[in-house]
Amino acid sequence: MTEWHTLDTQDAIHQIDSNLESGLTAAEAARRLEEYGQNELVERAGRSAWSILLEQFTGIMVVILIISAVISAVLGETIDAIVIMIIVVLNAVLGFVQEYRAEKAMAALKRMAVPHVRVRRDGRLQEVTALSLVPGDIIQLETGNSVPADARVLESANLRVQESVLTGESEAVEKDPSPLTGENLPLGDRVNSVYMGTVVTYGHGMALVTDTGMKTQLGKIADMLQSVGSEKTPLQRRLEQLARGLAVAALVLVAVVFALGLLRGENWIELFSVAVAMAVAAVPEGLPAVVTIALALGAQRMLKRNALIRKLPAVETLGSVTVICSDKTGTLTQNRMTVTFVDVAENSLNLQARLRSFSPTVSREDPVESLLQESPPIVLTLAGCALCNDAVLEAVSGETGTFSTVGDPTEGALVIASARAGLWKKDLEAAFPRVAELPFDSDRKRMTTVHRPNPDLVPALLNPYQDSRPDFFEPGHYLIITKGAVDNLLEVSTQVWARGETEPLNETWRDRILEANNNLAKNGMRVLGLAFRQSDAAEAAERDLIFIGMVGMIDPARPEVQEAVKEAKAAGIRTVMITGDHPLTAAYIAADLGIAEKGKTLTGRDLDDMTVEQLEAVVEDVPVYARVSPEHKLKLVQALQDRGHIVAMTGDGVNDAPALKKAEIGVAMGITGTDVTKEASDMILLDDNFATIVVSVKEGRRIYDNIRKFIKYTMTSNAGEIWVMLLAPFIGMPLPLTSLQILWVNLVTDGLPGLALAIEPAEKSVMQRPPYPPRENIFGRGMARDILWIGLLMGLVSLGVGFLYYRIDPSASPAVWQTVTFTTLTLAQMGNALATRSDRDTLWQIGLFSNKAMLGSVLLTFALQLAVIYVPFLNRAFSTTPLSLRDLLISIGFGTIVFLAVESFKWIQQRQKKQL
Repeated sequence: MTEWHTLDTQDAIHQIDSNLESGLTAAEAARRLEEYGQNELVERAGRSAWSILLEQFTGIMVVILIISAVISAVLGETIDAIVIMIIVVLNAVLGFVQEYRAEKAMAALKRMAVPHVRVRRDGRLQEVTALSLVPGDIIQLETGNSVPADARVLESANLRVQESVLTGESEAVEKDPSPLTGENLPLGDRVNSVYMGTVVTYGHGMALVTDTGMKTQLGKIADMLQSVGSEKTPLQRRLEQLARGLAVAALVLVAVVFALGLLRGENWIELFSVAVAMAVAAVPEGLPAVVTIALALGAQRMLKRNALIRKLPAVETLGSVTVICSDKTGTLTQNRMTVTFVDVAENSLNLQARLRSFSPTVSREDPVESLLQESPPIVLTLAGCALCNDAVLEAVSGETGTFSTVGDPTEGALVIASARAGLWKKDLEAAFPRVAELPFDSDRKRMTTVHRPNPDLVPALLNPYQDSRPDFFEPGHYLIITKGAVDNLLEVSTQVWARGETEPLNETWRDRILEANNNLAKNGMRVLGLAFRQSDAAEAAERDLIFIGMVGMIDPARPEVQEAVKEAKAAGIRTVMITGDHPLTAAYIAADLGIAEKGKTLTGRDLDDMTVEQLEAVVEDVPVYARVSPEHKLKLVQALQDRGHIVAMTGDGVNDAPALKKAEIGVAMGITGTDVTKEASDMILLDDNFATIVVSVKEGRRIYDNIRKFIKYTMTSNAGEIWVMLLAPFIGMPLPLTSLQILWVNLVTDGLPGLALAIEPAEKSVMQRPPYPPRENIFGRGMARDILWIGLLMGLVSLGVGFLYYRIDPSASPAVWQTVTFTTLTLAQMGNALATRSDRDTLWQIGLFSNKAMLGSVLLTFALQLAVIYVPFLNRAFSTTPLSLRDLLISIGFGTIVFLAVESFKWIQQRQKKQL
C-alpha cells in the first residue's frame, strides 16, 4: 500500500499516472471507473425484516412462555394464556424495533456522500458526479466543500479542513503539500492529505485523488461497521441460563409430582392438571414483563438526566459496565479553547483557578480586574490578544449584558479572556482602530494588525502605559501588534518588555521564553506569543518587535467530570481516555481529572507495534491512548472484552462508529455526534457530558438489582408452592392446592408485588460496590441460598398450618384446610415481597413508604385474596370457603413468620459485618 503522505507532489502524480495541468482524459477516467468501481460506500446484504422478527420467537424463555400459554389454554385458563401471549408479542415487537434500527448505521454513513465535485479533466475544470471520481483525478477544494474522496494535497492557499468525523478533534487542520517523513502516521498528523467526508472550513486548494469508495478511510470504517456483530448483554446471557434451568426443572417437577400422585392412588387426570399447573408455576411468566417495564421506566428516568436510550437492554447493561472508554474532546472537556495561563517577561499568572467559570460567554459583571493588579504587563498582553484578533463579541439574545464570540474558537478564547479582565474589544478598537493587517498563513505562522492610537479613548487599565511608553499612544504613529507561534515570533523580535521598559532580547531571555513556552506545551496547552512595535509607517511591520508575553490555552475539563470519574472509581469502574489528540494534551487532561494517576500514555503507533497478546497484557494498566485511529479503537475494545470486561465506549465522529457498535454499550454524543455514530449507538448523551454516563450506570445497577429482586421473589414464592405440593404426600395429606389456586398465586400474588419491585429505589450502597462479574450466574451472591431456605420456610409454614387443620378434623371439608394453606401461602409471599426490597437493609431502614407502589400492591393483593375467600362466586371457582376471623388471623400470624425470619437474618448479617 502506497504511503502517499511520504511522497512529494510530483512523485505522487507520476506514481498514479496523472497530470497536474490537464488531469485525466475522459477515456482514461472511464477506464479507471471500470477498474476501480464507483466512488461509493457499498452496503452488504443484511438480515431481512422477516428474519429479524422470527428470531424474536426463538429464545428459550419465549418458547417456554408459549408452551405455558398453550398448557394454560388447554386447562381452560384462557385469561392466563392471553396474558402470557400478550407478554410474548410485546417483547417480540420491542426486540424487532431495536434490532431493525440497529441495521441503519450504514444508511447514515452513505448519506455523507458528496453529490458533485469540480475536477480537472481533458485540460479543463468541470463538474462531475462524485460517484464517477477515480484515483488520479485532480479535484478542486473550496471553503464549504465536503471532500469527496481520499486525496493528496497538491496546492494549498490557507486550506483548512475539519476532520473531526475521522479524528474526533474539533480544531480544523491546516493543510500543507510538503511531503512528510515516517510511515504509518496517524491521520491527524497527515497534514498533506484530505479524506472523504471531511469538510473544508477555510481557503482553497487542489488535490490528487488516491483512493475512492470502500478503499477510502471512510470506506474502511464502513467495512468495520458491517463486520462488527452485536454482543448479547449480560442480562440476556443470564436470562438464557435461567430459562434453560427452568425448562429442566419444570420437566423434572412434572415427572416427580405425577409419579408421587400415582403412588398414592390420586386421580390421574386431576393429577396431571396439578402437575402441569405446577410446571407452569415454576416459570416466572411475569419476568419478561417486569424486565421490559423496569427497562422502560429506567430509560424514562435516564432521559430526564439527558441520556436517551436507543436500545432498551442497554439500560441494564450499563449497570454491568467495568470500563468506560471515553473520547476527550467535548465529553471529558468542554470542547472550547480557554485561556488558562498568561506568561510575561516579568512573571506569570495562572488564571484557571482564579476565573469563576469557563463559560463561552462573558457579562459586564464578570471582569476580575484585581487579577491584573498583580502584574500590569499582563494587561498589555491581553489587550494585544483582543486587538490582533478577528473574533467579535456579540450580545446573547435574551440575556442583557451577556456576550458570546463569533469567529475562530481560539481567537474567541482570547477575546473572552481579555473581556474577563475588563478589556472589552469594542473599547480597545475605539482607542486603537485597525488600519491594516497581515493575515495568518502557514509559512509565517503569525498574524499582524496595524493600529492608529486615539489616546483620548484609551481604557483606564492601560493608563500606566501612557506614562511608561507614550510612543505606543501617539496619534500620529502606528501601533503594530503581532501574534503567533512563540519560536517564530522570537525570530522577528529584538527586544523584550521587562519591568516596565524594554531590554535587548539576548540569549538568556530567549532561553527563558522558550523554556516557559515548552513548559506550557508539556501541560497540553496551545501557546501563542504576542509582540508590539511603534512605527512611523505601516510597511515592513514584522521586524524589530518587542516581545511582550505569551498565553497558554487549553480545552479545559468539564468541572463535574472529576467527581464523576471519582464516583466511577469508587464503583469499581475504570475510566480510559481514547483520543486522536496529542499525547501531551491527553496526559495533562487525564491527570487533571484523576484518570491517569500513575499510568502511562500509549499512542496509535505504539499499538501498531504490539501483538494481540502484548496489548492484552498492558490494557489493564494503561489509562490514556492518544493519536489513535478507528482500527485502534476497535482493537482496544476487543482487548478489554477479551479480558472479561463490559465496555462502554463514547464517541461523536464517524471514526468512532465501529468501536461503538462493538462495545456492549455504545454512547454517542447528542450535540456534536454524527448521524452515523448515533445510529451505531445504544444510548445518546443529549448534553455530551461524561458525568451523565456515570448517572446512567447508577440507574443501570438499580434496574439489574430490581430484576434480581423480582427473580428472587418469584422463585422463592414458586419454591414455596413446590415444597407444599411435594411434601404433602409424605405426611399423608392429599394435594393441598388446586391447579387454579396455583395459577392464581403465580399470576396475581407473584405479579403485582413483582411489578412494584421493578420501580424500587436504588439502594444507598449501589455505587460503593464493584459491578457484578460479567459471567456471574444470576443466582450468585447468596441468591440461590435465599431462594432455597426462604422457599422451604414458606412451604413448611403454609403446609404446617394446613396440616394442623387437616389433623384436627380429617373428615371436615377439604376446602377449610386448603383455604387456610392457600391463604397462609399468599400472605407469606406478601411478607416476603416486603422483605425482598433490599438484600442488605431491613424494611425499617429503607422506609416502609419509600416504595408506595409496593405497599399498594401488597394491600391490593391482600384485598383480592379476601375476595377469593369471601365472594361467593369466586370461592366456588377457586374451591375455597369463607374463613372465620380466628382462622384468618391464624393465617396472617403464620404468614408473618417468613417476613420476620428474613428481616432477622439481615439484621444478624449486619451485626456480623460490624464485628469484623
